[in-house]
Amino acid sequence: MKKGRYLEMKKGDAMRPFNTAKIVSVIVISLLLTCVTGFSSEAEVIDPNLESVLQSSTSDEEISVIVTLADKADLKEFKNADKAFLRPMIIRALKNKADLTQVPVQAFLKAKGVKRVVTLWLINGVAVTAPADVLHELARLPGIESIRLDNKLSVPEVLSAIPAVSEWNINVIRAPELWALGHTGLNVVVASMDTGVDINHPDLNTKWRGGTNSWFDPNGQHSAPYDAVGHGTQTMGIIVGGDAGGTAIGVAPGVEWIAVKIFNDSGVAIYSAIHQGFQWLLDPDGSADTNDAPDVVNNSWGLDSVNGCSTEFQPDIQALKASGVAVTFSAGNYGPNQSTSVSPANNSGSFATGATDYLNQIASFSSRGLSACDGTVYPEVVAPGVNIRTTDLTFGGVFRDSYVNVSGTSFAAPHVSGAMALLFDAFPDLTLSELESALKQSSTDLGSTGPDNDHGYGLVDVMKAYEFISNSVICTDSDGDGYFAESGCSTAQDCSDDDLTVYPNAPETKHDGIDQDCNRYDLTINILKALYTKKRDTLSVEATTALERNANMTLYGNESTEEKKQTTKW
Repeated sequence: MKKGRYLEMKKGDAMRPFNTAKIVSVIVISLLLTCVTGFSSEAEVIDPNLESVLQSSTSDEEISVIVTLADKADLKEFKNADKAFLRPMIIRALKNKADLTQVPVQAFLKAKGVKRVVTLWLINGVAVTAPADVLHELARLPGIESIRLDNKLSVPEVLSAIPAVSEWNINVIRAPELWALGHTGLNVVVASMDTGVDINHPDLNTKWRGGTNSWFDPNGQHSAPYDAVGHGTQTMGIIVGGDAGGTAIGVAPGVEWIAVKIFNDSGVAIYSAIHQGFQWLLDPDGSADTNDAPDVVNNSWGLDSVNGCSTEFQPDIQALKASGVAVTFSAGNYGPNQSTSVSPANNSGSFATGATDYLNQIASFSSRGLSACDGTVYPEVVAPGVNIRTTDLTFGGVFRDSYVNVSGTSFAAPHVSGAMALLFDAFPDLTLSELESALKQSSTDLGSTGPDNDHGYGLVDVMKAYEFISNSVICTDSDGDGYFAESGCSTAQDCSDDDLTVYPNAPETKHDGIDQDCNRYDLTINILKALYTKKRDTLSVEATTALERNANMTLYGNESTEEKKQTTKW
């Protein structure tokens, strides 16, 4: 370890510099100590639902679980950088953290002969199928954060629908007006996390980006785009479909698509496959040096716990969003009652979409807020989701003129994903917070004045969003602390717009490793050693700090009742 700064203090006097050795980052030291000494009890690590399964299982019965480690990469360090530079840095940070911290876990599982071990570097975890007694031992390893069941979910139900006026939904959100300005989604990539995509459909086959970095099936059933269920094909048609069937069906017909088939051919998705899907989307070709992540990810699915809060996939969403990838979710089909939000759409930082009909009225089935996770307005926005014409399965290309009318919030979310693609086409340097803020602030208010828990901020209007971005400086306040992420707004710039407790002049909490008041350092000093010399009547103190080298420090001493202070540079 490098030496820290030494201070010398005479009895009753202020401390003063002793030597000028380079300081050591106390944050790094703290992390290392956590890694070495961070033990948790088995009861704290094993999720209650898993515990009930373990209690009814024999010791050698194999159970599929997801294991996460407590030591995470701090993505808050990566801000205000171009996507081309930001994404490689984040990918490397996540992979390096997993490589460094998972060594004991991987070694333990190998020694126990566990055959299914899937690395989930995006969340610093592993998906494991192992005997119950091995899981009990694993829970006692240091650094384990959680062990929970690798649960399943089914593909959302497609609600009944009838034929409607052609293109009504596309016109309602005013996409054709943006096409007329030359913005159809060119040079933008949209991804689907769904049942797959029918590559044989004429509205979809020419839009696939192509190559091994454009299709992923974590279930290992199909090496090329395929859809056995139809749900993913239907959602994709609303995003990218053209007019091969005689009428325009897609919001952003100029985009390219890629896809993750999280649901198997039976329409079932296991949680670890979804984690793998999010992970693949951040780095499709497995190389951090290649910026091939999508610009937008559409998720028309949710967990089945109504008015519950599961943060199972929140770290995945946060990692993608930190990399500048927009992530949208359908709000759920559990209306018309309030408090019917679902996860991950109701997670903090998600962007949920409810459904409206031809008359711009909220669909009876559309889920409502407040969010069960953070108590915020839910959904964020609404978009057409009743009687929507879109692409359907061709059954191997036999029925190429294959279209269907569908209803559900599953088909409202793709309208927002397509709108985001159009805006990224028009404004390539748009930040994610600017994009989301523009869509909300420019939406057409429905229902009671202001954001509400039926319609969110209102009905998406992509042309108004375009004008909003063109004519104004967007000031975003994601954490609601009254300070904006952008400079040039009405208040001092917030240095962390995802943390309500961090803003300029906020109360500083000592020794927590966080810069609460945005002055670029935390008030943290660690005393490593103190030595009193009786002959010289001096006290020498070795201390480390996270302060920058040129920061001023005020040191206080005491002589009788008079307080003294001395300012020095480190």
